[in-house]
Amino acid sequence: MALASGPGLTVSLSARLTRQSGTSFYYAFRVLPARKRRAIHALYSFCRVVDDCVDEPGGEREAGLRRWAEEVRHCYEGKPGTELGRDLAEALFEFPIPRGCFEDIIAGCRMDLTTNRYLAFTDLRRYCERVASAVGLAAIEIFEYTDPRTRRYAVELGVALQLTNILRDIAGDAARGRIYLPQEDLARFGVSDAELLAVIGGGGSTPAVRELLAFQAARARAHYDLARDLLPAADRKAMTPAEIMAAVYRALLDEMIRRGYPLGGRVTLSRPRKAWIALRTFVRSRRP
Repeated sequence: MALASGPGLTVSLSARLTRQSGTSFYYAFRVLPARKRRAIHALYSFCRVVDDCVDEPGGEREAGLRRWAEEVRHCYEGKPGTELGRDLAEALFEFPIPRGCFEDIIAGCRMDLTTNRYLAFTDLRRYCERVASAVGLAAIEIFEYTDPRTRRYAVELGVALQLTNILRDIAGDAARGRIYLPQEDLARFGVSDAELLAVIGGGGSTPAVRELLAFQAARARAHYDLARDLLPAADRKAMTPAEIMAAVYRALLDEMIRRGYPLGGRVTLSRPRKAWIALRTFVRSRRP
């Protein structure tokens, strides 16, 4: 399926969905050659529509998850039944993405239907590995890694990215009745659900809440550092898109820290800043 590069050319559904989403990963995708870009658009779009099943008003919830699980099966059989499925099947024809990645992504989204609190970080990590690390393990197949150790890099980077998402989206998640910050961490800093929700609602932050959020930020930073250390030298160039994702999200984390973890609004980076980070990371990846 062709990607548009001029008037009159068709654009795949997954490319349109990716462009419309405003994802921070856009610039990471742009550095890929066309065949890989088509595949990563299909993967990203699948993740978006599955996530929308459980997060968006009017989402199909469990019925939607079952429907997309069935569509994944059809894609692996070469018989997709939807336009997005056809984009995904094309990606599966070109790249050996394990079916378990899609099963884990769906299982992670299903957790959002049944779980709104996490007792310990080990429980939250399991969620992060399903909704984010599984995506990373699928993506590195598209990026064509060569060293098996790169799989560990993908897992840890996925955890880091998801922890950053959680810190950024505390208010939006709370509006859906979810608190992803582990209950053991709230107890450690003497913060109750009610206190955290009051701060989110504009009741004014407290030293305990700020310490709690700083602890979560430090944990995310540690996973970025671990992922960086795990990336084998042989795959550094191939993982340039992933490193751009990491650089953009780490800058987002740093911005949240600089602003004092504002819970009243969603912290974002400007498009020029994201483009500059992507360019800088791309140039560094080409150095010996």
